[in-house]
Amino acid sequence: MTIRKAKIKRETKETSVSVSLDLDGSGKTSVTTGISFLDHLITSFGKHAMLDLAVKAKSKDKIEHHLIEDTAIAIGSSIDKALGSRTGITRFSYASVPMDESLAEASLDLVKRPYSKITLLIKRNSIEGISKEDIEHFFQSLTQNLNSCVHVTVKYGDNDHHKIEAAIKSLAVAVRNASLKDKKQ
Repeated sequence: MTIRKAKIKRETKETSVSVSLDLDGSGKTSVTTGISFLDHLITSFGKHAMLDLAVKAKSKDKIEHHLIEDTAIAIGSSIDKALGSRTGITRFSYASVPMDESLAEASLDLVKRPYSKITLLIKRNSIEGISKEDIEHFFQSLTQNLNSCVHVTVKYGDNDHHKIEAAIKSLAVAVRNASLKDKKQ
């Protein structure tokens, strides 16, 4: 298998985002977006996907929506790029992850065809200072730019923070397992 690393720089009028990742890393992360809960979600994703992941994102227009969206696009695009032709990988995976009273599941096919179905069951309008719609958009932007078929479903839970954290961790574990070298090939 070739070296599975990628660097992406995304510059727009609204944001400046750089992502560096190693798919075959150890879960070492360095994340700076200026939004604490977003940093927490991305750090959890890198740790549980076992990616070495460095993300630096800066808003130029002070609009959180643009920063959250562009950061997710850059992370998804960098994983897509690092996967290359995707030959020799396990390709399919799923993960079920609990977070206290919440349970989330992710199923994915790392085929080069973008489709995502995200069901987060968020009740509140804001979680840790990020609007519900921006959290949902983060997941949509990340998964669409993975260029894969992804389903993430929060099965149940009472605490919105726990539901979102279970969702990102289940996605991370599924990405980790699907991107592994297929030992039977």
